[in-house]
Amino acid sequence: MGTFFKKTKVILLLILAAAAFLRLWNLDKVPVSLFSDELDVGYQAYSILKTGKDYFGNPWPIHFQSYADVRTPLYIYSSVPSVAAFGITAWGLRLPASFFGILGVFAIFLLVAEISKSERLGLFAASLLALSSWHIQYSRAAFEATMLLAFMLFGLYFFFKSINSQKGIWKAVLLLVLTPYIYSTAKLFVPALLIFLFFLYKRQLLKLPSPELVKATVAGLVVGVPIVISTLFGGGAHRFGYLSVFTDPTTESQSSYARLTDVQAEGPQRGLFQKVESYLIHNKYTYWLEKVSQNYFKSFSTEFLFVEGDLNLRHSISGVGQFYKVEALGLILGMILFFVFFKDRRIRAFVAFWILVGAIPSAITRDGAAHASRLILILPPLTFLIAYGFIQGVKLIPDNLRSLSMVGLVILFAINFWSYQHNFWVHNPWNSQRPWNAGYSEMIEMAKRYEGVYEKIIISNADQPPQIFFAAYYPVDPELWQKGLSQAPIEGFGVLPNLRAFYFGQVGEEGLKGLSKVLAEDTIYIAAAREWEANLLRQPGKAPEGLRLVGSVSFPSGEPAFYALVKEEN
Repeated sequence: MGTFFKKTKVILLLILAAAAFLRLWNLDKVPVSLFSDELDVGYQAYSILKTGKDYFGNPWPIHFQSYADVRTPLYIYSSVPSVAAFGITAWGLRLPASFFGILGVFAIFLLVAEISKSERLGLFAASLLALSSWHIQYSRAAFEATMLLAFMLFGLYFFFKSINSQKGIWKAVLLLVLTPYIYSTAKLFVPALLIFLFFLYKRQLLKLPSPELVKATVAGLVVGVPIVISTLFGGGAHRFGYLSVFTDPTTESQSSYARLTDVQAEGPQRGLFQKVESYLIHNKYTYWLEKVSQNYFKSFSTEFLFVEGDLNLRHSISGVGQFYKVEALGLILGMILFFVFFKDRRIRAFVAFWILVGAIPSAITRDGAAHASRLILILPPLTFLIAYGFIQGVKLIPDNLRSLSMVGLVILFAINFWSYQHNFWVHNPWNSQRPWNAGYSEMIEMAKRYEGVYEKIIISNADQPPQIFFAAYYPVDPELWQKGLSQAPIEGFGVLPNLRAFYFGQVGEEGLKGLSKVLAEDTIYIAAAREWEANLLRQPGKAPEGLRLVGSVSFPSGEPAFYALVKEEN
């Protein structure tokens, strides 16, 4: 027995080492750049570090006010030490996600071993998560997802462990109640999960010693009440209100158009029945039901899980599902063998609840059909089923074919994994250079070089609002940024926000064709390359009439990203 446990520890350490390598190696190079949301997190952490306030001046907030969102706080606060150590860099912003990604691999081992009473199954589930393309993707960017999973997995582990040991339930409550501070998806799922677990294990929970129950209750109230108040009354639900299916402003117009089509199709002879039928079929409630159910079932489609994945190139790489194709076999076997033959019916109910309800928070958002971030909740239970399916499925193979079958599965998995790794490291950086906002760091450095040379430096917003890139990459003193940007009229541009010599906006209707008419000689305009049809890196002589190219920034692929333009000297 001692030899087995020693072997388990060695294997687990090897799995964690592999997980760490896949999540930390070249973290500053792949993904290819920091995108705007990562920089927003980084500048918020930098602002907290320097001033104790977010960059809008709110002290120690529960929800951080950002330009495009209201952010949950815990990942930002967890980034403060790494930002203090490495600055607003890829290592400073992504290291917490990688760290929690590695912790999540350890946590799934503990949880699976606890609920299945099999360390072998726990090790296999941990190895699958360590190599998971879905999990690796989110462990290498400043996303909250891996932190959410780590807290949830540890929380559930402590829950099931406390059921057996009669102590430590407060750890489970604390970790699970902290998850809404990490990612908004948990605000819907975790309360439902806690209620479900209470009724599922009501008898065991009520038998826990009173001091344990008191500690758990206090932990839940002290940690949970502030996030509830902030969400309901402090603007924490702002993003859900913006993304929700139920607030989609097009709902009424779509329903009205469908009813109008009924009128035209049925003609002037339509009776009362047809009118009532039209309203019963075409209304906001049926639209909501159709949209939510469509999103929900697409979340479990083979296209999302095994073929295309999330089409957003920040969430997944092109042409790869959220799981490897070979894992489809494990999932099918796992669903059959686990839900039919696993002895503990409460564990079966728990896993089913986790999967079926875990997809609902994503389904009720407008673009939630195949959204890997919001569906990250279902990654652990599906990984568990895949691991269970392979381990139990192998036992069904005749002894004389078992070794050959296992070798075949390993080869198929290796092919899938190697193909993903090749695409991730070689092709993905170029394929995803625009979604990851490549070029902005170099563009801000270029703009800084012109400070003192030109009286006004106008940075175009034709590609992205440049403010957060400027604040983070410059980096601007948070106390100065908290005071807000000034507003100044610029001929041909309108009123632009500005900080010192830097202005943020876009030239008027004529675009670059008419820029020379309004651009002052003491002003430089940094344009997004998409504002001009010619490639000025290859054909610098084709600059807009009356303008001269004095600087440029390229994407990693060599394509132009930004041009620095000044008025041609007479």
